[in-house]
Amino acid sequence: MKYLLNTWYVAAWADEISAADLLARTLLEQPILFFRDSQGSVQAIYDRCPHRFAPLHEGKRVGDSIQCAYHGLHFDGSGACAHNPHGDGKIPKAACVRSYPVVERDGLIWFWPGDVALADESSIADFAFYQQAPAAAKGKGYLPTKANYELLSDNIMDLSHVDYLHPDTLGGGALSSARAEVQELPDNKVRISWWAPNEAPPPAFGAHLKDPSIADVWADVVWHPPGYMLLRSGATEPGAAVEDGPHSVNLHLMTPQDAGNTHYFYANTRSFERDNQPLNDFIQQMLLGVFANEDKPMVEAQQRQMGNVDLLGLNPVLLPVDAGAIRCRRVLKRLIDSESAVLQAKSA
Repeated sequence: MKYLLNTWYVAAWADEISAADLLARTLLEQPILFFRDSQGSVQAIYDRCPHRFAPLHEGKRVGDSIQCAYHGLHFDGSGACAHNPHGDGKIPKAACVRSYPVVERDGLIWFWPGDVALADESSIADFAFYQQAPAAAKGKGYLPTKANYELLSDNIMDLSHVDYLHPDTLGGGALSSARAEVQELPDNKVRISWWAPNEAPPPAFGAHLKDPSIADVWADVVWHPPGYMLLRSGATEPGAAVEDGPHSVNLHLMTPQDAGNTHYFYANTRSFERDNQPLNDFIQQMLLGVFANEDKPMVEAQQRQMGNVDLLGLNPVLLPVDAGAIRCRRVLKRLIDSESAVLQAKSA
C-alpha cells in the first residue's frame, strides 16, 4: 500500500514513553522503536538489528543506546552502532539502522517517515489547546483498530452517523437533516461544517442548556493530510452565539499500521464545568464507550465486509453526507500520486 511519506504522523502519546520504557510500534508497515535518551529526548530507530535481525525492542537501554538482546550490539538514536562487544570491538560499516526525525509537542510524539532533509517542524499542527486545558476538563486515549485509516477518517468527516450510531449520547437528529458545507483550505486541508438551527440538541449538550429540547446545533471538522482531524461541536440557545453554548474541541488522529490496521489517538476538551472532575470522569467513560463499543466495531465490520478493496474501488452509492470524506480521499490521493511521481523521477 502507498502512503504519504513526507509528512508528520502521530506515533504515540508522550506519556507512553517513560525514561525506562521502550515502545515498539509498527507504523506505515515499518517496525519502529521509540525510547528516551539520558536527556529525556525521544529517539526513533528501525526496530531490527542488522546482524541477525532480532527485534531491538527485546533489548534494553544502556546510556543513550539500545543494546540488542541477542548479541549485545549497541545502537544510538542516530541509528549508528555505538558498541561492538565482540573481538577487537571494530564496528562493521554496515552495522547501522535507520533513524527517524521525532518531535515531542502538545503531549504527542510525531515522527517523519520520509526524506529527512524535508522534515520541517513548523508544519506540525498546533494542538496546544489540549495541553492548556485544565486536567478536570480533558481526556485522551488510544484505540488500535482493525480497519484502514481512511475509513476512520471518513467516520469523522461524516458526522451524520452520530444520529444513528450514537442516538443516546452524541446524536439527536440535527446533523442528518443539515446540509454540510465543504471547502478546501490552504496546505491541502479540508473543512466540513454543519449548522442546524432550532433542532433537538445531542443529549451530551442538551443537559447543559436551559431548554434541552431545542437549540442551534453545529459542528465543524478540519482534516489535515494524511489523517488527523480537529473537531469542534456544540449547541446553543436559538439565536445565541455559538461560543455562548456548551461545546467541545476534539482531536481524532489516525496513523496507519498497515492497509488493514490503524493507530487511533483521540483527545477532548470542553467549554463547560471545566473544574468538575466527576463530570469529566463520566464524560471520558462515556466517550470511551462510544468509540470502543460503537465506532470501532462498526468500522471494523465495514472493513471485513470490504476485504482488501479500497472503498472507491467498490463503487459505493454516494450521498450528500459523503462530500467531506470523498474530498479528503481525493486530496490525499493527489498528494500521494504527486510524491510518488517525484520519487520515480529521482530514481530514473
